[in-house]
Amino acid sequence: MAAAAARLRAAGVPDPARDARVLLAHAAKIEASRVTLIAPEELSTEVADRYEQLIALRCIRVPVSHLIGEREFYGRRFKVSGDVLDPRPETETLIEAALSRPYRRVLDLGTGSGCILVTLLAERPEATGLGVDLSEAACLQASANAVLHGVAERADIRQSDWLSTVSGSFDLIVSNPPYIAVAEMADLAPEVRSHEPEMALTDGGDGLGAYRSILSDVMQHLVVGGRLMVEIGPIQGAAVADLFNAAGLEAVQILPDLDGRDRVVCGIRPE
Repeated sequence: MAAAAARLRAAGVPDPARDARVLLAHAAKIEASRVTLIAPEELSTEVADRYEQLIALRCIRVPVSHLIGEREFYGRRFKVSGDVLDPRPETETLIEAALSRPYRRVLDLGTGSGCILVTLLAERPEATGLGVDLSEAACLQASANAVLHGVAERADIRQSDWLSTVSGSFDLIVSNPPYIAVAEMADLAPEVRSHEPEMALTDGGDGLGAYRSILSDVMQHLVVGGRLMVEIGPIQGAAVADLFNAAGLEAVQILPDLDGRDRVVCGIRPE
């Protein structure tokens, strides 16, 4: 494990010791917390070979989540792949904001892995929801996670280009859309730039295109008093808040994540 960590460090991998431990646990098919228990033992050839393959892939910056097939989000493990954006801790800011008030009918735009929709349904057993994504592969991944966490009967997953095939009204609409400007793509970490779906990262323009698309139709799908919440990049707060106000939403707020960076914009449909 020490040798693996040294290789990862030399490859520029952030937090190499943690990754070396997690990947050894995955290779040995045990919990990461139990790695120290097997430390005195000789690794079997099968485990050693599997570990070598995992470390080699991590050295070329394949994300750990893709190597082990899952990522934790809001206390649950979600299955992930290269077809969906990795669930990230900062998105939990959106979850906390959504949970601050009751809701019964949720719409998740660009659902990806389904982590937002599934979490919101799992936290509120009386709620039902619809998740849409342009990617068919993402819809399949979200559906699998809905089954995994026991909310499949309350979650409808469909293929749609934002609101184009959505009908009905909702008291909560949420989205973590592609908000990275195309000019910023080259600055992303290799794990993100080379291994996550481009359509989930950027709109191919200024990073605000998805918000414009959502806000052009969202009012007809929000009940009076219903909330719209979107995740944003840390320098987009003012621009997205302006789009909310222009669309007629009220009580528009910009909420920070745990690092104090602008992370969520929310607004309410007035009467």
